Amino acid sequence: MSARDEILSGIRARRVRNASRPAPYKLPPLAKETVAQFVERARASGADVQHLSGMKDVPAAVAEALRARNLAAIVHLPPDAQADTLPWDAAPGVTLARELPGGDDTALSVAPYAIAETGTLAFVSDAESPASWHFRPGFEIAILRAGNILPHLESVLARVKSAGAFPHTLNLVTGPSRTGDIEQTLELGAHGPKALAIFLVDGE
Repeated sequence: MSARDEILSGIRARRVRNASRPAPYKLPPLAKETVAQFVERARASGADVQHLSGMKDVPAAVAEALRARNLAAIVHLPPDAQADTLPWDAAPGVTLARELPGGDDTALSVAPYAIAETGTLAFVSDAESPASWHFRPGFEIAILRAGNILPHLESVLARVKSAGAFPHTLNLVTGPSRTGDIEQTLELGAHGPKALAIFLVDGE
């Protein structure tokens, strides 16, 4: 048998082995209830998670979060149209800003998905949700509907893919930004917000 025949024979043998391989392993469902698992993991990562009964409660909760942290009563709204439909009259002391936030600012965001396994928010980038939004503010407040919490990253990817064309960027945010690269000292806000609050809207 020539060298060429040996190479082709090896390729054919590998094809046979690959064809007989079992289907890829599928992750089992989470042991805990999905929402409870997300809350536990998100809090463990340093995020402040608060349950709200509906979207109507978001403005008042934003005002209270700013007061509790002694921050200016100004919140930067994203281009996302959902932020404009909130009843901001319920928080009369809060000023709404439309320009891009800076490192000392508070910004609102709407998380389309979340991962229960790791307590991670998943942001799909598009014209109304620019990827840079999550790197700018010092304090980010994320709105998340409980029904959009999925068990695993694979579940989120499948949901995003089923919704249409896959986005250019999928930002995964787990707690406040942090790094330990400099002398192994933990520093918050290295690549994004120093603090993260998640308003978990139940029952919607």
